[in-house]
Amino acid sequence: MLVEPSQLSPARRAVRTVLRSRELAIAIVLVVIIAAATIKTHTFLFSPNSWRDLLVTPSILILLAVGQAVVIISRNVDLSVGSILALTAYLAGRLFIAQPSLPIVVVFLIAMAAGAGLGLINGVLVAFGKVPALVITLGTLYIYRGIVLTWAGSNRVNASDLPAAFLLLGTKTIGTIPVLTMISVLFLVVVGYYLYTARGGRELYAIGSEPDAAVLFGLPVRRRVVGAFVVCGALAGVAGVVYAARYGTISSGAGVGIELQSVAAAVIGGVAIFGGSGTVWGAALGAVLLVTINRALPILGIPDFWQQAVVGVLIIGAIVLDRVLAQRNARKLVEARDA
Repeated sequence: MLVEPSQLSPARRAVRTVLRSRELAIAIVLVVIIAAATIKTHTFLFSPNSWRDLLVTPSILILLAVGQAVVIISRNVDLSVGSILALTAYLAGRLFIAQPSLPIVVVFLIAMAAGAGLGLINGVLVAFGKVPALVITLGTLYIYRGIVLTWAGSNRVNASDLPAAFLLLGTKTIGTIPVLTMISVLFLVVVGYYLYTARGGRELYAIGSEPDAAVLFGLPVRRRVVGAFVVCGALAGVAGVVYAARYGTISSGAGVGIELQSVAAAVIGGVAIFGGSGTVWGAALGAVLLVTINRALPILGIPDFWQQAVVGVLIIGAIVLDRVLAQRNARKLVEARDA
């Protein structure tokens, strides 16, 4: 069957794609929420630290959401990222206590490698053990958290234990952009570019769309799934160091519950929970939206219960929308085939 080429110019096709994208819809909702909160309380956006807080607060969740998006695209999920964050954050603190002169870059690399190793364990168990990722990562969530609890106990790393240069990362800006935000955006761009341009990235989408067909086609399914978990773990390791720089105080309870927020951010950002579609750009916007909602709704006078309900509605709405769009696309393909 021959398909007639599009009559639209490349520029018009690009504009049409952007206007129909999930990312644009999320950005519009985000702007509306910020505008409403600012109208209600001008200090939400126009106080001395409000702009910096608006940008730096989502930086941790952005890293986790990007890693989670990579795993979900492969039709899996990683519930252990909060525990990996806690473990690597405490590791970073202990490294600085043991070696105060240790370069900050080296601490980032060590935490990233530790997170990648923990992600590798998840990936090997899922890909080679053929056990659902939900079960495996739920188990490693408790195992990794148990390691932190055993290691830290009732102790914690205080801001006074950390080098001043490291703590400065939590407040330092270049121009008006916080350094921690730049770090998150850097990893977002690298991962997004890989998924969009590299063969391995495109194969992840193919695996998530139809795993059985990917196996029959000869794609390295196990290797790609393991790689997705390694990337997710590495980004959780980076998020652990960012957490340490942002808050200064690190205890065994760091990151409790944030794994569910990372899944929510990815799903709200348009990453299909059934795999095979979505972008890390949308996941990052979903993370910013979630954090901004949590800051804005109390200002708008919305009770705590309804704040949680709004997030729940967003998640359910995103999943329903994904299913509706998938069914519509499938119907169009059937109609085109019959024609």
